[in-house]
Formats: sequence, C-alpha cells, structure tokens
Amino acid sequence: MAPKAKKEAPAPPKAQAEAKASKAKKAVLKGVHSHKKKRRSGRHTPSDGAKHCGSGGSPNILRRAPPRRNKLDHYTIIEFPLTTESAMKKIEDNNTPVFIVDVKANKH
Repeated sequence: MAPKAKKEAPAPPKAQAEAKASKAKKAVLKGVHSHKKKRRSGRHTPSDGAKHCGSGGSPNILRRAPPRRNKLDHYTIIEFPLTTESAMKKIEDNNTPVFIVDVKANKH
C-alpha cells in the first residue's frame, strides 16, 4: 500500500492572521507567567506549628545569672601550716596546730 499524501492545511484568512498576531503582541507586552508553579495548598496540618520561626534553641542572653562560685572555699582558707619554733612549741605543749590562713578568712 502506498502512503497517503498529507493534505496541506488551507492558509488562514488575513483577518484571522491579524487577530492572532495582535493577540501574540499583547501577550509579549503583558508577559506570560508560564514559568511559575501552581501553589498546592492543604499540605500542612495545624500540628506542624511554626517550628521554623526562630523558636527554640539557646538564647543569646541569659534570663537568670548562674550562681556565683564561692571563691573562699575550704581549700583556699588554710594556706599552709606554720613551722616556726614558737609554733612547734604550741603544738607540743598545747596540742594546737598553727596555720597561715587567707586574709579574708573569718571564723565561720
């Protein structure tokens, strides 16, 4: 069987061609936003919340200051035992050790 010859479409009339051209001109001037994707709604449920809006994480400033460290603890109060002759006499006679202590130390 021989292939069928395709019929050529008749040339459109001049009025149709002008209308098509003016329509194309308007589209070019206005701009066709065919590259934009259609937004699909209904993807997020209310339980998703606003987790991306800067909530959570560590704060930049502390709301409460941490408790201060006691610099005068029991390691810094007693500095060293005194080993002079008078201190040694006190240890032997009165059974009382003598220590050099920090300047800021009190009896409490």
